[in-house]
Amino acid sequence: MPGIFEIINGLWTSDPEIVSWYVSQGRVLLDYLHLIFDSMFYFFLYMAIVFTSIYLVLSIFTVFFKHDKKERKFDASKAPFVTIQIPTRNELVALRCAKRCVDFDYPKDKYEVLIGDDSDDKSISNKLKAFAEKNKIVRVIKRAKNIGFKPGNLNKMLEHSKGEILVIFDSDFTPEKDFLKRIINPFIYDKDVAAVQARWKFSNFSQNMVTMLASTIVYIFHHIVLIFLSYFGTGSLCGSAEAIRKKDLIRLGRWKSGSLTEDIEYSLRMHKNNKKILYLPKLECYNEAPHIATDLYKQQMRWAYGVITSYKSNIKGILFDSVIPAKRKILSLFAGFGYVMPVLIIFMFATGTLSFLTHSPGPIDIPRFFSELGINVVLTSGILIASLVALYREKKIRYVFKTLLASFSVGIVTTYYVNKGIFRSMMKKPMQWYMLNKDSSDVE
Repeated sequence: MPGIFEIINGLWTSDPEIVSWYVSQGRVLLDYLHLIFDSMFYFFLYMAIVFTSIYLVLSIFTVFFKHDKKERKFDASKAPFVTIQIPTRNELVALRCAKRCVDFDYPKDKYEVLIGDDSDDKSISNKLKAFAEKNKIVRVIKRAKNIGFKPGNLNKMLEHSKGEILVIFDSDFTPEKDFLKRIINPFIYDKDVAAVQARWKFSNFSQNMVTMLASTIVYIFHHIVLIFLSYFGTGSLCGSAEAIRKKDLIRLGRWKSGSLTEDIEYSLRMHKNNKKILYLPKLECYNEAPHIATDLYKQQMRWAYGVITSYKSNIKGILFDSVIPAKRKILSLFAGFGYVMPVLIIFMFATGTLSFLTHSPGPIDIPRFFSELGINVVLTSGILIASLVALYREKKIRYVFKTLLASFSVGIVTTYYVNKGIFRSMMKKPMQWYMLNKDSSDVE
């Protein structure tokens, strides 16, 4: 029985008028379209090569750059009063984070812990309230509605915060006993410091391919991008395990309510106002990577949407402000730099497919096809190399093959969702904040 293509071929070749039109006009039009799509494909390919080369340079830079700056000794007599903020919504793991914060070896009379409770699960709210009643330095700030998402929660806690410095943790973070002293120390010795970011680590990195990919994406940012920015004296906030000088936050207009990436949005405003941001790569804080594929897709889509929206709101004011140094303008772009490649990949796929479909009929040269595909993958493999460098710096190079497998499986679907987030932002379509599943099995 003939296949569908044989049937279609038989139908149109049996009609002389169709054959005549195809030869005189149709093929000419298809050749013209093929030339356009083929040119577009190579344009996006060359852009991807440039982009991947930049990541390659950054990766090489971080291999040779040694961040040996020693931490100064903590002086308890100069310790400022600190407010620790834990925004949460229906997450029992917030108790685990709060317990870690209560156990800090920071002077007990110099800090407080606020839990911003946006939960609509009364059982979780009751447990948070009971924990606060047992610990004098803990208070629960309850909101009736989750207005403005996480930044709305943070702004509400800001109204009740007594601290000169604000330290923020997402509910799944588990800081070590000396974390607070170490992240506050830069503020003590440098009054110009507006924000400090610690390095993220993941407690469930090797759980499955989803956690490996999710962790590696973040490791690239921390081990490559933030290290590079740190060399030039700046950084970026990541949304958790971070410290903010309260007076600067208030002067710059507080958190942007409704933002899906309030950390990047505020970082850009700090760049716009020449505020000093520090990154402490030696100060680590564990948290959980998404362990379910759908959670990873939603997380990456939200991050992409939030980052692009933040740049849309702030980039013009940064690039066209004559007061801001050129170096600062360039460095401010790096937090969003990683979203260029997913867009180029989707454009290369679309134009490459259209170029293939409009090509003159003929046998497919399969060896040449796969040879060129392999060369193109190698030429655009900068982020993969950055992944290897990040895993090396994280002392997890033994997971390289599993991580690469995750990149070419789960990662392909993730790229689709990243692009979905980017284009939804560009088209000004709204997006909600997606809550991720957290492991609360060890929480009483």
